[in-house]
Amino acid sequence: MPQEFYEVDVPIHDITHPGRRGLHVFTGVADSPTAALRRAHEVYDAALAAQQAGLEIPGKQPDSWGASGLRPGWEMEWPAAKAGRWNTRSDFAL
Repeated sequence: MPQEFYEVDVPIHDITHPGRRGLHVFTGVADSPTAALRRAHEVYDAALAAQQAGLEIPGKQPDSWGASGLRPGWEMEWPAAKAGRWNTRSDFAL
């Protein structure tokens, strides 16, 4: 199956202020929405582990997936995550 660029949108919320909500967006190359969700979760887990250990968060991986901008105290709502092909907008540049 051909590899395409995917976007994974994961709702987040502030654990100390539940009314504060947001969205964490991951992007990268995958061959399906399921694979994109898996890769987004993998890079998030690696970034969180590094952050909690006081280490530098890993950068983008060869398949373009990476996690940055992690917010301490914010929880990811993985069951509500959505993945789909990334549609570039004219004001975004790859």
